[in-house]
Amino acid sequence: MTGFKIKVSLQIHPDAYQMLQTVAEKYRLPDADKALRCLLDYAATDGDWDEIFGKVRCRRCG
Repeated sequence: MTGFKIKVSLQIHPDAYQMLQTVAEKYRLPDADKALRCLLDYAATDGDWDEIFGKVRCRRCG
């Protein structure tokens, strides 16, 4: 499904971008951008926002 998209600038850690690239390759998505859009669509439609955002999951906080 295609739709109107806007260009945005985000800052993410290199390992997060690598994860998006890996997912795109594994699932034959066009690119990391599409992988991120899939994750956002899941969070918006099927994800439990309290489960996703209610718990701190910091991989860098030590």
